Amino acid sequence: MRFDVLTLFPEQIESNVHKSITGRALDKGVISLNAVNIRDFCGNSYGKIDDTVYGGGTGLLIYSQPVYDCWKSLWGTQDDKPYTVYVSPKGSVLDQRKAKELSSKKRLCIICGHYEGIDSRVIDKICDEEISIGDYVLTGGELAACVIIDSVSRMIDGVLPNEDAYTNESHMDGTLEAPSYTMPSDWDGMKVPEVLLSGNDAAIDEHRRIASLVETWMKRPDMLDKLEITESEWQKMLAMRRTL
Repeated sequence: MRFDVLTLFPEQIESNVHKSITGRALDKGVISLNAVNIRDFCGNSYGKIDDTVYGGGTGLLIYSQPVYDCWKSLWGTQDDKPYTVYVSPKGSVLDQRKAKELSSKKRLCIICGHYEGIDSRVIDKICDEEISIGDYVLTGGELAACVIIDSVSRMIDGVLPNEDAYTNESHMDGTLEAPSYTMPSDWDGMKVPEVLLSGNDAAIDEHRRIASLVETWMKRPDMLDKLEITESEWQKMLAMRRTL
């Protein structure tokens, strides 16, 4: 999968994505990254990329034309046109379902605003959707773009060791991941649940399923509204919660 990022700070994107798991995926050629500086398309010798907002207001707005020209430089024919998103606090909030959906795209173009953002007309013209990573405002879209790249990349075959590395994580099935433990089995008087040491795969799977529901109940009860929980599971959840 190819990621194109339109930004005023390509080095911020590159320095982040070239590390850790995404960095190894780049080295293996499973994903590719093309961070392009919008300022290279400003059309003037002094690098002016923005101006004041019509109607007044604080801050500066990036012109439409440099963004459009930068975007058009990425593809030749209509068949090459990348799926394009603009990172914005106005967008729908990124979740695991959206990350999985975006991972099916052949190319994903992410446009990063800065200052007060980008002239709305070019966003309306070229973007397929707007995406937010949360209900707060950042100084620029670069950090949000890196979050999108990371969350989408791990859904792509070959980025993680195997499918279990992401299918058993929080949010994949609408619940939070069950608590995890490693050595020692008794740390500071806090013991790992005995069932996890039993070697009984069926019992372990059952424990983790109920523990996942309890974790969701305690930390994100709003998520339970979207789940179908049986009476038997509720009883097991109640029993487990009483032991915590």
